[in-house]
This record gives sequence, C-alpha cells and structure tokens, in this order.
Amino acid sequence: MPVTRRPIERIKAMIAEGRLRPGDRLPTERDLAHEFEVSRSSMREAVRTLTTLGVLEVRHGAGVYVSSLRPADLLETFSVLAEISQGDTLIEVLQVRRMLEPAATALAAARATDAQLERVGAILDRISSGGGGRETVAADLTFHQAIVQITGNATLAAINDGLSSRTFNARVWRGHCADGQAARLRQDHERIYQALLARDPDAARAAATMHVMEVERWLRADLESGSPDRAEAG
Repeated sequence: MPVTRRPIERIKAMIAEGRLRPGDRLPTERDLAHEFEVSRSSMREAVRTLTTLGVLEVRHGAGVYVSSLRPADLLETFSVLAEISQGDTLIEVLQVRRMLEPAATALAAARATDAQLERVGAILDRISSGGGGRETVAADLTFHQAIVQITGNATLAAINDGLSSRTFNARVWRGHCADGQAARLRQDHERIYQALLARDPDAARAAATMHVMEVERWLRADLESGSPDRAEAG
C-alpha cells in the first residue's frame, strides 16, 4: 500500500470501528504520524484527502475533527458526475437513474404524508405553469428531490442529487420545447404525482421509469443528431 494511502485507511478504520466518532478531535499530526509510522508530510496529505472527501474537517486553531459524516457531505464530490458527464457517460448516468429513481418513487408512494404530497403538488404547479425557463428547470429538479426525500433515506437522497444536473435538465427542456414536446415532460410529472396521490407504488414505479426512459431516448437521439447542445452536456 502506498505510504500516503496507509494513514487514510487507518483513520477510516478507526471511524468504522467506533474508535473515532462524529465530532471527535483527532490526535495531533505528530502523534498520528508516529502511530501509523509515516512521515508528517504523508500524514498531512492524508488529512487533506479525507477533508476533501468530507470525512474530516479542519477547524483552524482548534485541530482536526471527524465530520458529522452526513451522506450529503460524504457524497458531495460525487455530485460533479452528472454536471461534467458527456456522451456515453451521460447515458450511463441516466441508466443508473433508471435503476434507482423508480424504486425511490415507489417507496415514496407508500410513505408519503399529506403534507409531503401537498409540497410535491405545489412544486408540480411551478413546472406546469413554466415555459421551460429557469423556474421550470429548477422546479423539475426540486420535484424529484422532494420525492426521494420522502423515502427518509439520506444516502439515497444524496446519490440522487449526485445524478442530477441543472445544466442537463435545462438542455432537456430546451430540446423538448424546440421539438414542441414540452407538454410530454409535464405529463410525465403529472403521472408521477397522481400515482403518489393514489399511494400506488406500482404505478409510481412505472411512471418514474417511463419518465427517465423518455429523457434517455431523447438524449440518444440528440447525440446521434450531433446537436450543438452536445457540448453543453452536464
């Protein structure tokens, strides 16, 4: 194992074993370097890496602490995936969404409270009244995020956020508007919402699957056509 990797794995193991818990202060750099038998520069690099990953946080003048270890923080670097992906990789991102999003939507249908459904309905109204502009794009993202949040699974919500991209959503809406198909996207969202209202997991799963498949179908066609928007895939 590379020398710089050893302290990273040791600290992760200490956290996994419960020897270090969220909010705990780490021993000094000198003490850790001695314990792990690495140089202080290697130890410093390990702390820097784990801080970037959201595992540790440096409090200037106070030391290094274990973070809250919230999934959203730990998966923050993952969120760049959808934003910078292009071509075949972007299609793969949608394929992963097709695996996860329908299951999450089905679970949401089984768990949603009246208040949660009311919030999703209010977001849907913003999509329905929009013309494909920024407000519609933002509402689209918020709509799906709100549904996944209903599952109560913070890790799933963080992964879903990482697979979502405002830039790509804008591209999808722009393309559908240009083709006169924006109403189709709105209908997709309406079907999902109606399945949630009915608290019908099977219908919710089917509606979400159809929606992601429609976006994937559009993207494949867009890429094959050599659209100028391809350079903006995100």
